[in-house]
Amino acid sequence: MSSNQKKVQNPEKPIAKTPQMNDRDLTNDLLATEKYMSDSYSIYLNEASNQNLYEEFLTIFTETKNEQRQLYNLMFERGWYSLDAADQQSLQQSYQKFQGYSSQFPYRNNGGIQ
Repeated sequence: MSSNQKKVQNPEKPIAKTPQMNDRDLTNDLLATEKYMSDSYSIYLNEASNQNLYEEFLTIFTETKNEQRQLYNLMFERGWYSLDAADQQSLQQSYQKFQGYSSQFPYRNNGGIQ
């Protein structure tokens, strides 16, 4: 990480350093499980042919994504999850890179196929 990059993080809530799993370890494990489950549900939703099963899995997928978000928020709130702040130059480079791809999309702003 370069010296000009900054972390976006709350103060870390202290936890006991023991060989047993602590609250942070358990929450991190739950978050990883929710991410894995939502990825799996997403694949199913892309391939579902039965409308009733699709709708049922969509409900489960939404619940899973909401749980994942709550766990992320909890970890971020307690300082157990940090993010790297992007600098303006990196943001501009990414914007320009993906802006160039927009000419390849079959849909334009009006929603019609070109």
